[in-house]
Amino acid sequence: MDKKLAQAASLGQKDKGPAFIALIPDILAYPDPTKLAADLHLLVDTVVNQDSVGLVVGRQVLSELVKYLGEGSIKDSDLRKRVVEETLATIQPRIVSYEEQVNALRFQLADLLEAEEEWSEAARVLMGISLDSGQRTTSDPDKLRIYVRIVRLLLEEEDSVQAETYYNRAALVMHSTTDKETILQFKLCQARISDYGRKFLEAASRYHELSYVGDIDEEERTQMLLAAVTCAVLAPAGPNRSRVLASLYRDERTIDLPTYNILSKMFLDHILRSAEVKEFEKTLKPHQLAKIAISSNDRLASAAKDDSTGDNEPATSTRTGPATVLDRAVMEHNLLASSKIYNNITFRGLGSLLDLTPGAAETMARKMIEQGRLRGAIDQVDKLIWFEGNREEDDAQGKAGGLGEVEDAEDTGAPFTKRWDTQIRLTAANVESIVQHLTEKGLVRLTSTAA
Repeated sequence: MDKKLAQAASLGQKDKGPAFIALIPDILAYPDPTKLAADLHLLVDTVVNQDSVGLVVGRQVLSELVKYLGEGSIKDSDLRKRVVEETLATIQPRIVSYEEQVNALRFQLADLLEAEEEWSEAARVLMGISLDSGQRTTSDPDKLRIYVRIVRLLLEEEDSVQAETYYNRAALVMHSTTDKETILQFKLCQARISDYGRKFLEAASRYHELSYVGDIDEEERTQMLLAAVTCAVLAPAGPNRSRVLASLYRDERTIDLPTYNILSKMFLDHILRSAEVKEFEKTLKPHQLAKIAISSNDRLASAAKDDSTGDNEPATSTRTGPATVLDRAVMEHNLLASSKIYNNITFRGLGSLLDLTPGAAETMARKMIEQGRLRGAIDQVDKLIWFEGNREEDDAQGKAGGLGEVEDAEDTGAPFTKRWDTQIRLTAANVESIVQHLTEKGLVRLTSTAA
């Protein structure tokens, strides 16, 4: 091979390119993988690093080699990956001169790594692609596709911090494309980043929206619907979450999901039991089980308030706050659910219900009241939390689906579903009354049909 390369290098400038290119198919036909890789490395080193060959010839030869590799001339994926990596390493010192060829090789290497599920390595290879340089400028739609792919790969590796950096870059050029597949991938990345960032309400809404897109495979849509339910359950309790839960509960597809039981209990404001929570916990991903820290102020407040309890009081929990995201979501939900059952509750009683110290239970209630997620007042003298009537039902329900205010509505004591049924029943009764009135006036004639 050294002799052939020397002969090609000694030819005139016009003949060098065809001579080197003619060697490529001969080398690729070698049965010995080791010799094939070694001779290709020698060819690339000659055309790149020998000044006598020239930049123009070097680009021609490398472009042809990239073309052969892209067409699958090397069937063995491990051998192909080795050749691509060695070629990139050889070109690296002169990368500025061979930018287009290097980018094409990086795409091929990323494809090979992704096929082997080496997500972070594939993302790292794509990050090395030069998108803006003096030689060539990448169009915004192409940039968007590369950014979205990097985000997707990083999220597979659960590297949400770096993924968000490239997501922000993608958002800047999102307006440049009308490609439906790229737009859907971007929206999915958007939902997943919200999920990893613990913006569960936002993630649930986006997952639910994507679950209706007909262009997505049905199995994937089911997974998105499941993710939407999971994020809605983990979201902070309050009117905003109630709206999302209502939307998911009314989606007839959710009844077939394994998480439907906890969804329905949360929607109907039932208190969740530990066995149900543990069953749901098995479906969560690692980032959804992340530990959460308790602030020093909350810890001190909890300890100070608990010192005042009497010695004759029954033993209470020693927990000063939720340990995980799921813990917090369940405790806040149970606190909100208890506000629908009781007019008031003692700190100790609420602590027993939430498995918290009385002071920690009061701290959680105080935070929810401050944030407008719970309507009530705290009496620190009597150690009571008073819950206000007419709480979030109307906010969450949207005035019974747009039927508006209905006077003399029956207070069923159960939020959402029963109020919805009541509104429908009253509306039907009003329609019947109107028809009867019109019939008496002779404006409507009712006819009977023969059986």
